[in-house]
Formats: sequence, C-alpha cells, structure tokens
Amino acid sequence: MYILGLEGTAHTIGSSVVTDTGDVLSNISKTYQGKEGIHPREAANHHSSNILGIIKESIDVAGIEKDDIDVVSFSQGPGLGPCLRTTATAARSLSLSLDVPLVGVNHCIAHLEIGRLMTGAENPILLYVSGGNTQVIAFRKGRYRVFGETLDIGLGNMLDKFGREKGMTFPAGPVIEEKAKEGKKLIDLPYSVKGMDVEFSGIMTAALNEDATIEDLCFSLQETTFAMLTEVTERALAHIRKDEVLLGGGVVQNKRLQSMIKTMTEERGAEYYVPEAQYCVDNAAMIAWTGYIMYDAGISISVEESNIKQKFRTDEVEVSWR
Repeated sequence: MYILGLEGTAHTIGSSVVTDTGDVLSNISKTYQGKEGIHPREAANHHSSNILGIIKESIDVAGIEKDDIDVVSFSQGPGLGPCLRTTATAARSLSLSLDVPLVGVNHCIAHLEIGRLMTGAENPILLYVSGGNTQVIAFRKGRYRVFGETLDIGLGNMLDKFGREKGMTFPAGPVIEEKAKEGKKLIDLPYSVKGMDVEFSGIMTAALNEDATIEDLCFSLQETTFAMLTEVTERALAHIRKDEVLLGGGVVQNKRLQSMIKTMTEERGAEYYVPEAQYCVDNAAMIAWTGYIMYDAGISISVEESNIKQKFRTDEVEVSWR
C-alpha cells in the first residue's frame, strides 16, 4: 500500500510517499524564506506555486505512478490558516481525482508517530519544541495528553523574535546556537515554570533589556529556557512513570538541548531518542505515516469533513490505533 502525505502548516510545503510497512520512499519539501519571519499569505502563495511540482517529484522519486496511491493524508492543523487551506485544497483534489480515501492528520501527533517509527521508541514522552508549539505529550487512556506546554509563545518563535531584534537572519535558532558557544557569563533571566507549564515572552523581554554581549545573551537564553524544558520533562517522567523520552520539532536539533535532556534521562535510568534531522523538522513523511496508521485503524474523512483546524489540539484526537 502507498500513502501520499502533504505537510503545509507553516513555512514548509512537503509531499511524501510511504508504504504500509514504514518505508519512506520519498520526502520532498520546499521552505518559504521570509526576511523577518513568516508572512502567512506570502507563505501560502509560496506553497500554492510549488505544491504541484513537489507532489509530482515525490511520486517520481518513490518510483510509482499516481494511480498506485491508495490513501491521501494531509496536515489538518494546527497551523497558519492560509497555509493549511492551500495544503487541504490540494489533498482534497488529489483524493477526489484518484478516488482514494482522505485522512486529516494532527501535525503535533505526527511528530510523535514519525519519531516512534524512526527510533523504535515504544511508549515515550514527547518533548515537542518548534516555532509555534512547545508541549510535553504522552499517551494515556486513549489519547495523546498534553502534560505541560507554553502559556504564551512557542520557544522557536521566541528565539526568532529575539533574533530579529538583534539583526539575525531567519530562522534565528541556529545563529543563536552558534553564538551561545562563545558565551562565558550566565545572565540572570526570569525562570518561568508554572507547575508543568512554561512561559517565554518575559525571558525575551528581559534579555533584550540586558547590557551584555550577544554571545552571553544567547548562552543565557539557551541555558535558561532549556533548563525549564528539562525540568518539566523530568517531572512528566516521574508523574506518568514512563522510561522513554523522544524529541521532536525543529528546535530539538539544538545540540545543547539534546545534551541536557540526554543527561537527565541517563540520570533517571530512562531511554533517550531523537530522530535524524529531516524527521525533527516539519516534513511530509510524518503526515503520510500517521495517515496510514490512522487509516489502518478505520479512520478517514469525507471532503465535507475536511475543514482545517488552526487550533487543532493534540488531545482532541481519539487515538484508536493504539
């Protein structure tokens, strides 16, 4: 069985073909490059201009014909409205023209499922850190529950906003990571953990008001925010009594964050997993694979039911495939 998945929640438009045995035959994407971040309408126009070529390329690279496709899945949310609508329209059209089932996928859950597939993690806690999302997620009683999350903005967005104020290119995360390596002084920034939840906007404001070198600011931003994430992840491990931590989302490519989470899991006797980079960032393979396991569990939707969900909560989805 061949499943084609389309990802288009924010800056990345992607198409992937996977098999029902978990083989990723293609994983093609293009990314909108805004000078100062993501403009939703401009990103949607970028996706609209590229999506047909990306779909064709993903089918060609997979070595199949379009008529071989058995299921079409797409990122139904959460995300930017114009980007989601562009992707959903393409998925509906493809499903109708090929007369195959359509599956709407929660983007956050897809990060967890592709991580499980690629790393062999069985029942992990997912620390999901991206531009728009920061959540600690785990499976419990038929759903992926959110055990902790940001109360204001995603960590990736905060880093990008800080970087924009400091004249850095977008995305700012990799630039901040490099500059942090040269930092020597830990500046006292607000450590904002509230139970299992975190806040980032106050940390950014405090950092922008500090009279310090950019290297020390980047170092302190990373150390403070990553320590917060490590704390809530460790607390979730203890609370839910799990022994696996999986990382997902573009921000988790940061080596300092990885090292802090790895040290914490080793000290607790837990296992630590991080997929290769192409499966950490937004990618269509995660949508295709999650679409397959949902379809295999009897889940599909009609075109009439396929409205996008900009604020699609992780814990809204009944996880009947587990």
